[in-house]
Amino acid sequence: MQSNGSLRPAAMLVFTTLVWGAMFAIAKGALGAIDAFWLTTWRYVPASLTMIGLLWAVEGRRAFTLDGAAPKLWIFGSLGFAGFSILGYLGLARSRPEHAAIIVALMPLVTAVANWLLRGRKPGGITLAATLVALAGALLVITKGHLHAITGGTLSADGLVLAGMICWIAYTMGAATLPHFSTLRYTAQSMALGTLTIVAVTLGATVGGFAHVPSASIVVDHGVDVAYLSLIAGVLAVFAWNAGIAALGPANGVLFINLVPITAFAIGIAQGHRFGAIEIAGALLVIGSLIASSIAGRVPVARSAKFA
Repeated sequence: MQSNGSLRPAAMLVFTTLVWGAMFAIAKGALGAIDAFWLTTWRYVPASLTMIGLLWAVEGRRAFTLDGAAPKLWIFGSLGFAGFSILGYLGLARSRPEHAAIIVALMPLVTAVANWLLRGRKPGGITLAATLVALAGALLVITKGHLHAITGGTLSADGLVLAGMICWIAYTMGAATLPHFSTLRYTAQSMALGTLTIVAVTLGATVGGFAHVPSASIVVDHGVDVAYLSLIAGVLAVFAWNAGIAALGPANGVLFINLVPITAFAIGIAQGHRFGAIEIAGALLVIGSLIASSIAGRVPVARSAKFA
């Protein structure tokens, strides 16, 4: 890999992972005023409109035909954007940004296991071992080494983040069922249809008393946060990630995922949070496992591997 040819895509991937690492802390702050349902709605309505506009500009009107793929696009879009974001935010509201970052960082390893279970693509021994070590590391971070915390603390909240992450894995694997769709086309159309689900779920939750419409002043007060989550983390970072992966390949590109929890922990320290030795050890286990598995070249990354 030549340095001149890899510098720009590497910079794109660094940008993306730094953005995603900060995303959890920013979302955590916004969730103090806007609930998970409405924050997801405010995030994806402008993001999906932006994606649709980009699709029109790049690929033209022809890219808007669904070619009989509407059911798949709606299901995968609902899982990826509604499932990941709503479940993730519901969990993050009662957990810590660092926990969410560690759980999301497990995505390549969990994807390898999902490919094994659903497609019969058995991962190598290194990946299996790395998966077990990474899960142990995540458990250390979440419980802080106290196993009795499994029945309390933030475990249930972190479980929601994990469920959201699994929804995103289903979304990324779904891209393989539409090989004639470009990455931009799949992303824009699935995001638009998924946003319809987000709006419907949010309205239903509001009517049922599980969500509350934020006032205009609250939305304005957190306008910068919403803009970051929507346009920076949801649009720009996605494009930078896809471009970097296309240039460097999955085996090299996936290594940059390790910067997500590192960034989240660094922001936590800057905000005054002090992590114990057990939490740091757990984070290092997760990051080390990802590196080992990625270097082995055995972590499959779907062509649409990107965060919500």
